[in-house]
Amino acid sequence: MAMLYQAYQAHSDLLSPLRLLAQHQGAQLWFQRTEGTLLRKIAAASEVISRLRLTHSRPAYGIDAVTVLGESVPVVEEETLTLAFGTLLRFRKPGVAGQPPVLLVAPLSGHFATLLREGPFALDDYIEHMMKFLAAIGPGVHAVAVCQPCVAALAAAALMAEDDHPAQPRSLTLMAGPVDCRVNPTGVNKLATSKPIAWFEQNLINHVPLPHAGFMRRVYPGFIQLSAFLSMNLDRH
Repeated sequence: MAMLYQAYQAHSDLLSPLRLLAQHQGAQLWFQRTEGTLLRKIAAASEVISRLRLTHSRPAYGIDAVTVLGESVPVVEEETLTLAFGTLLRFRKPGVAGQPPVLLVAPLSGHFATLLREGPFALDDYIEHMMKFLAAIGPGVHAVAVCQPCVAALAAAALMAEDDHPAQPRSLTLMAGPVDCRVNPTGVNKLATSKPIAWFEQNLINHVPLPHAGFMRRVYPGFIQLSAFLSMNLDRH
């Protein structure tokens, strides 16, 4: 398994010309296809081939406006704090005051969080990042963590409460997070406890291949995580 990431990268590089050709062909046929025509089928097939990759450009959030008290208010996306492995984004509503700040912590689901460029990023680093984000937002923040980061969010809130930090979360909402995996264990939990830690290290940890900036860093590759998601829910995919 040690060469799995290298094999994946080589496969991706070999298919790159085919994906680019399919992308170009699909773009040429975009304005010519109509329902039920052969061109539509070719364009759709081209789009499928062009997307045979797991590292996509991050799409924009697209939050341009929200409704406040029945009126549409523009939203400005700002970078508030940039750290080595994450950027705190603020979605500011000019002219709107009196609303409490909310830190939404999304899960690392196998994409950009694995494309790290410097140093290690373990659980303690994740917790430290979260504490710095909370401190940057300031007192009165409500923290919401979804799935994976629930553990880190709970630890960050506990450490800040222990230190009586002025920016400790006013409330903490943990949604579908594995805080105590012994309670109502799923198939994933059962797999995790059926193997020793050495098995996971040998079979799931790989070195980042060239030409990525994180070359030779030891990581859990995103494509393995996504493949696991697919295999657990084949009927839905």
